[in-house]
Amino acid sequence: MLRDQLRQTIAEAAGVDITEVHLEHPNLETYGDYSTNVAIKKKLDAKAIAAKIPGATVAGPGFINITLTPENLLNLMSTASDLPNIGHGQTIIVEYSSPNIAKHFGIGHLRSTIIGQALYNLYEALGYKTIGDNHLGDWGTQFGKLLYMLEKYSVTEYDIDKLEELYIEFHKLAENDKSLENEARKWFKRLEDKDPIARELWNKCIQISMREFKRVYDLLNVQIDNAHGESFYEDKMPEVIKIAKGSIAVKSDGAWIIETGHDSPLMLLKSDGGTTYATRDLAAVLYRKNTFDPIKIIYEVGAEQTLYFAQLFTASKKMSLVSNDVELIHTKHGLYLASDGKKFSTRGGNTVKLDEVLEEAINRAKGIPEVGIGAIKYFDLLHGIQSNIVFDWDKILALQGNSGPYLQYTHARIMSVLAKNNSPLSFPSLKLREGVGGELNTEELSILRWIYKFPEVVEEAASRYSPNLLCNFIYELAQRYNTFYNKCSILSAQYSGEREFRLALTKSVGDVLKKGLNLLGISAPEKM
Repeated sequence: MLRDQLRQTIAEAAGVDITEVHLEHPNLETYGDYSTNVAIKKKLDAKAIAAKIPGATVAGPGFINITLTPENLLNLMSTASDLPNIGHGQTIIVEYSSPNIAKHFGIGHLRSTIIGQALYNLYEALGYKTIGDNHLGDWGTQFGKLLYMLEKYSVTEYDIDKLEELYIEFHKLAENDKSLENEARKWFKRLEDKDPIARELWNKCIQISMREFKRVYDLLNVQIDNAHGESFYEDKMPEVIKIAKGSIAVKSDGAWIIETGHDSPLMLLKSDGGTTYATRDLAAVLYRKNTFDPIKIIYEVGAEQTLYFAQLFTASKKMSLVSNDVELIHTKHGLYLASDGKKFSTRGGNTVKLDEVLEEAINRAKGIPEVGIGAIKYFDLLHGIQSNIVFDWDKILALQGNSGPYLQYTHARIMSVLAKNNSPLSFPSLKLREGVGGELNTEELSILRWIYKFPEVVEEAASRYSPNLLCNFIYELAQRYNTFYNKCSILSAQYSGEREFRLALTKSVGDVLKKGLNLLGISAPEKM
């Protein structure tokens, strides 16, 4: 990449190692295309260094700014959509979506699904072997609650609505009868002990839920590699329990706990011998390490689980389930909140069903699924991961301004221009601009000085777990292209070289927009 070539050139000019040269893009393009403060940090003569670098000038106390030549920009235009293969031979696991069995796929799981898929796409595009894992909530005391209610009312025929209704009713009953929580724990223990009645009821809950999830994933056009529920680790828990008891776990009031140095201990086993989320998550860490040998495991889970994941990661390292050089990352995404600013809750019965949101989005997009779903995905990803988002129909489904439909429309506009061209496309040099002096006008230069950054933005979006950086980039690119489109003739350009150049520029913008949208999990239609 040109960026790396520049770093090497600067390093040689400054007499330092390339690792000490950091490049940034100046806030104002009038300052150039790249900037480095290596002279300031190393207390070197900035002017002497700049004199050895083409296009370099010195600003302020010693910032070296570099402006790319038109020839550089044109060369970069032809490869703007190419991404570096920086992840070759390395595996990354992304755990995302992870809805709970026996509940509707609610709006609360939308962020994890959309962000997780975008992160998956970013790392895969950069050459990593990327594995997506849908860690389904199909185990735990909440199933004891459901099984208790199913048996209490002798319910034999039920769907996802009925299961959710029973779950809500349990919590209302438990407010006045504290003994019900103990009944739920007993039922879950029966499930763990492979009681045939408990297992039969539980399996039916899973089958009903998986049909519901598939319907929603089909609407979202999301396919996750693995769907390993918590129960998948049932036969894998004994190994981590043994490791924990033989190393860092201690007995406390009949339970087994792990002190991690955080506010509270991590519970490995309950006093009745029942397992916990942590038992299963520790088993998942060991399984993933032994099966895939990843360099990084990303947990795309809400910020309310921050303490839990800090405990889990510390315990995993202390137990040597993974080595210290394996990164365990919790992305801590924010929540969708109700209009009153409060979290949606299945217990309280005020959840928003995701399939209803998606269907409404499609209806408002005049029945075009790729536009309606694209609007929802882009609205989510436009926000920083850790920000909370108030659920607002008008904002989510806005079809103007900085939105998915605006970007899709820009791509469709580009494809319409290219479809009207009857001659072969090529990526020209400035010589093809003969007749207009080979000079780039303001609108053309504006695109060229932005589009080449695409591979860098993709890398940064992946490394910072921030798909919103990619959203910002392609939105700015679309704005610059639409300004160019409105001010410059393309198909009817005065000179043939000018026409060919502008078609090539249009093609490059279309390629980058399409790839950018696809990385976000959004389709790039050819017509709208």
